Amino acid sequence: MSSEKPFSVAIPDTELDLLRKKLELVRFPDELDGAAWDYGVPLADIRRLVERWKTGFDWKAAEAKINQFPQFTRDIDVDGFGELNIHYIHQRSDASNAIPLIFIHGWPGHFMEVSKILPLLVSTTEKYPSFHVVALSLPGYGFSEAPKQKGFSVTQFGEVAHKLMLSLGYDEYVVQGGDWGHLVARNMAHTYGQKHVKAWHTNFPFCQPPSLFKHPVLWIKFMITPFTPRDWAGLKRMTQWLQSGQGYAGIQQTRPQTHGYSMADSPVGLLAWIYDKLVDWTDNYDWDDDEILAWVSIYWFSRAGPMAASRIYAEFVRVGGIPPWSPVPLGVSYFPKEVMPVPKLWTRTIGNVVFESEHSAGGHFAAYEKPQDLVRDLRSMFGKEGGLHLL
Repeated sequence: MSSEKPFSVAIPDTELDLLRKKLELVRFPDELDGAAWDYGVPLADIRRLVERWKTGFDWKAAEAKINQFPQFTRDIDVDGFGELNIHYIHQRSDASNAIPLIFIHGWPGHFMEVSKILPLLVSTTEKYPSFHVVALSLPGYGFSEAPKQKGFSVTQFGEVAHKLMLSLGYDEYVVQGGDWGHLVARNMAHTYGQKHVKAWHTNFPFCQPPSLFKHPVLWIKFMITPFTPRDWAGLKRMTQWLQSGQGYAGIQQTRPQTHGYSMADSPVGLLAWIYDKLVDWTDNYDWDDDEILAWVSIYWFSRAGPMAASRIYAEFVRVGGIPPWSPVPLGVSYFPKEVMPVPKLWTRTIGNVVFESEHSAGGHFAAYEKPQDLVRDLRSMFGKEGGLHLL
């Protein structure tokens, strides 16, 4: 494992010129009258965003904002896969008793999802705990190297995150994750808790209802406990998403390479693919066009190319990686416009739930949409009243 090296994002002008040329050569599809969002992203939205990306968006300004955060790279040896050069943000708090926390993103997220919560988490206050924050680019995402072999699934993502924390001197730490970050964190709790992973928190409690054979006591509770209005609303949202919102996953699970040609060659195709999720998975978040373009540009300029990030879907189906119940303390934040909101009782099937918080607004990208709410939950979970001021 090599020593860390300071890192700054510096996309060459040749890459910026190539992007503009590709945007100038765009050929838009037609659109049915009055389609709006019924068939996917409206043509008017993509036309507007492409024009802004081509003539008005300032990547250098976005790059400067990214480089305000302390970034590094380090080689991490992954069992059976060799060394991967991993990119990450690492900012320590001034508080002597700060809790080491690693933030793990998913797809179509990236390391900059941490940008709004990091300043709040590292700040020092007598009332709430402070955190040393690490946010990596998962292998194949952002500015991390991608694996070259098949079979690199959430277990290996967790190994990378764990070894990164050890290399930074954090023998004990906590994990926060949503989307794929949930499954990575869950694997880390199972594999490295309770010695290293002291607790974990998720805003995406992906799970199934209790089963009679695996969770007999929970199953009985499930059968006799009526759903709350929140439960019914969440199940309706989940049903809608399963019926009309998960098609992207089927493509990325079964044909990531085929899909990858369009993602790697067409910035407009990439924009539409990600923009669809940023709008559909959030709770009426007021996206600024430049926010969207900065987000998508991180994928376009990523070290391994935008296709590499979607391979996790295929690897997870082939390799698996859902661990059994873990005794490591778990905190859950429930946001109503999450893509798969589940009843609280279901989350008992995945871990030792010690903290829960319900929110009246917010969607899939909680750290970015509702940073104050998520930070409040983490402070409460690990504060004195939460009983998990562990480290």
